[in-house]
Amino acid sequence: MSPFLVTRTLPEDATDAALRADVLHGLTRTPKTLPPKWFYDALGSELFEKITALPEYYPTRAEREILVARAPEIAAATGARTLVELGSGSSEKTKHLLDALAALHTYVPVDVSESALRQAGEALAVERPSLDVHALIADFTGGLTLPDTPGPRLVAFLGGTLGNLLPAERASFLASVRSLLSPGDALLLGTDLVKDESVLVAAYDDAAGVTAAFNKNVLSVVNRELGADFDPDGFSHVARWNAEEEWIEMRLRALAAVTVKIPALDIAVEFAEGEEMRTEVSAKFREAGVRAELAATGLELTHWWTDAEGRFALSLSTAR
Repeated sequence: MSPFLVTRTLPEDATDAALRADVLHGLTRTPKTLPPKWFYDALGSELFEKITALPEYYPTRAEREILVARAPEIAAATGARTLVELGSGSSEKTKHLLDALAALHTYVPVDVSESALRQAGEALAVERPSLDVHALIADFTGGLTLPDTPGPRLVAFLGGTLGNLLPAERASFLASVRSLLSPGDALLLGTDLVKDESVLVAAYDDAAGVTAAFNKNVLSVVNRELGADFDPDGFSHVARWNAEEEWIEMRLRALAAVTVKIPALDIAVEFAEGEEMRTEVSAKFREAGVRAELAATGLELTHWWTDAEGRFALSLSTAR
């Protein structure tokens, strides 16, 4: 069996402290916001898995199509001996890369969820006895220190998650990724692409209502963790295309005026009837824009692959 190590760089109480800070900041400003990372408790993660299988939600299928078709090219272009995956979760999609990277020595999955890391890492240790797996319990948006592993390194950030960051946050994040790389190391980046508004909105407002339940689940998380008294049924799910910013916004709209008490923060938050709280931004990209954002942080885009319908892209860039 291969070595399997877990290193925690995230303090045990970091998640609770971050939730408190985000809720206090987001619900006492105008307009109100909550970050999308709080969707993903156990129920939220289960709902998201259901979303990825919905007919309207194309990104997961499109990205998998590219990975299956292009993994050998990615392997040939990078010669990676270490694969680092940010936000690895179940590591399911990454297996296409693991199969293709013949020279791979070490896999470093990075996630805030210790249970997800242990489950995926222990399975890989059995399935791939020659592969070293060194998992990091860490928040990749807060800066990382990677273990000492052989180069070249390939950092993978898949799923279109980059789009959940606002432009300034993206610039900071990409700069932090660049700081992890030596010349010749590479970044494999998944980005959803700009397309017809009706396709985009349907992907975030499915007919079965799964995304609506996923969106409202953030209220249940705040209720459970901070003792709040949100009534999820008192809010409706909204998905809207912002053409100027080229992103989808998910929102929760108050169906009636309501005051929500959050005892853990000693605050009461008033919502007017019809008031909307933004819970997610999901930016969509064009090749020229991705190239420019990468170049601004010292990364040169060298390969650009899309699925057959041109809905989603994987890009490979190298550190200069």
